[in-house]
Amino acid sequence: MWNADTTAGLRMLRIACALGALPWLLCAAPRDCAAQTKSETFPSRPLRIVVPYPPGGGADILARIVSQHMSDTFAQPVITENRGGAGSMIGIEYVMKAPADGYTLLIATTAFVINPTLYKKVNYAPLRDFAPVSLGIRFPYLLVVHPSLPVKTVKDLIALAKTRPGQITFASSGTGQANHLAGEMFKDAAGIDLLHVPYKGGGPVLTDMMGGQVSMTFGTVLQTLPQVRAGRLRGLAVSSAKRVSFAADLPTIAEAALPGFEAIGWYSFAVTTGTPAAAAAKLNQEVVRILGLPAVKERLLELGTEPHPSSIEEAQRFYASELARWSKVVLRAGLKGSE
Repeated sequence: MWNADTTAGLRMLRIACALGALPWLLCAAPRDCAAQTKSETFPSRPLRIVVPYPPGGGADILARIVSQHMSDTFAQPVITENRGGAGSMIGIEYVMKAPADGYTLLIATTAFVINPTLYKKVNYAPLRDFAPVSLGIRFPYLLVVHPSLPVKTVKDLIALAKTRPGQITFASSGTGQANHLAGEMFKDAAGIDLLHVPYKGGGPVLTDMMGGQVSMTFGTVLQTLPQVRAGRLRGLAVSSAKRVSFAADLPTIAEAALPGFEAIGWYSFAVTTGTPAAAAAKLNQEVVRILGLPAVKERLLELGTEPHPSSIEEAQRFYASELARWSKVVLRAGLKGSE
């Protein structure tokens, strides 16, 4: 029933609306209303870029370069957080469990798509649980041998391996790591048998390669090219489809002996599935901008990598193609179902 108090209340509400005060009346307190207004703009608080590896590696360097520039643009802290272990799966699963709000990004690497095809117990599915933001960088591997091995070209290596089946050793940074699978691809394409020697990381591989304890490896440019230049290792080719500017004197494996061969490493940016499209689009725009900066390009080339920003759609297609590619390699190498 209408009464004097109701009429007075309605009169006050009309006055408040006329004065533009209605949003404040709809909030329990000014602080709540301010929080609602602030939440409409992404980002309104600090972000994290999770690196699923220890500090100091290529993924960590990329994250720190991007986080610095992103922080300047967004006027928010962007923290690089290292959560290494279990072949990158600790960091990946940590991000998967984070809120799908765009504030936690993952540096997804080649292992991101290899793990589910390799191991029995993996708690994530790349295409189901994650949404790409952008590709980041791509890099080839260098096929290098110890100078004591009597080969000067990829064809020489293949010919020698055919006369010594299972005797020439090839080292990797661990079973199932990308450079191990690059070696398996090479064996399959060339029709040769090599003896795989897994290590725990790239550092020990480099040490034993220079010492002559193992004969060949697919190494990162950053680690192996200086040793090639110094004559401690012999570079035969790069694993990319095209020659690269930072090792222009080395042919590709495809042009040297095995047409169509390509094995690349890569780092990208991803968020949890369900992240708002507007937040993902804003992150994509910023990553693409940063990777296009001349100073950033120069720094990445110095590290033996090439910036490769992309649209979200292109990154989605790339994830799917890489998952299919490495699944085939794992199956052909008989590695499926490792613990």
